[in-house]
Amino acid sequence: MNQIFIKEVRAFNRFYTGILGLLDKHILDSDYSLPEARILFELYHRPGLTFSDIMALLGIDKGYLSRILRSFEKNKLVNRVISPADKRSATLQLTAKGKKAFEQLNTASNEQVKKIFAGLSEKDCKDLIQRMAEIQEILDKKKQIHE
Repeated sequence: MNQIFIKEVRAFNRFYTGILGLLDKHILDSDYSLPEARILFELYHRPGLTFSDIMALLGIDKGYLSRILRSFEKNKLVNRVISPADKRSATLQLTAKGKKAFEQLNTASNEQVKKIFAGLSEKDCKDLIQRMAEIQEILDKKKQIHE
């Protein structure tokens, strides 16, 4: 790959992670790291995922995921629900406390996006969203080729 392309992509990544505050230990002034917030997101939107489902969805290390889920269980954010058909299998469910934690993160994330877009014209907002969609489309094509 062209070294200029690499340099530009990395510069953009540094710029955008700075805007979103992704290098902070905790995201959105919360008690959660980015991987923890993403796990809460997945469990909120897809109740009943298994440990393996989350590993596959997020490409997260088994040991790291185990530590996060143990912490979530200890803090009463997640329950494991044993399958009646196979006692070795369990799904993960957010508790009411876990749902509330996700909803607070979601609200903070929405506010963050509003601040990013504040001061931009409607045309600039539409252009930015269109370019984001184009980036996703291009990278999705690559992803599909390698699957």
